Amino acid sequence: MSSISDFYFLPSNLTVAKSKIDGMGIFATKDIPLGSDLGVSHIFDQTNDDRYSRTELGKFINHHEIPNSKANFYKQHPQLGDLRHIRIKTIKTIKKGEEITIKYIINQLKSPNWEIEYEATQ
Repeated sequence: MSSISDFYFLPSNLTVAKSKIDGMGIFATKDIPLGSDLGVSHIFDQTNDDRYSRTELGKFINHHEIPNSKANFYKQHPQLGDLRHIRIKTIKTIKKGEEITIKYIINQLKSPNWEIEYEATQ
């Protein structure tokens, strides 16, 4: 059974390395098929100004206008029940050594509905 602390570590098919996009990024350590779930990037946290705490995946994933992955919002987790979180899933096949990217909003929206607005823009 999973615990929330399990989400803060990268899966074995991902690593953090220097990015050509910005600072550090998330890279594939092996080929990853289209439609793969890369894991949880953010967990809902009312104490955080942005309302989400980032996992290692969320801390280092970089923005790209033509991404190879997508952020998906969920209200439930199969093992943990009610747990609002964001998961990253591939929208293209990713080759070993390729950086994982998503298209995301750089600055937090001022609207309390920023999560809904973000989903609509992807």
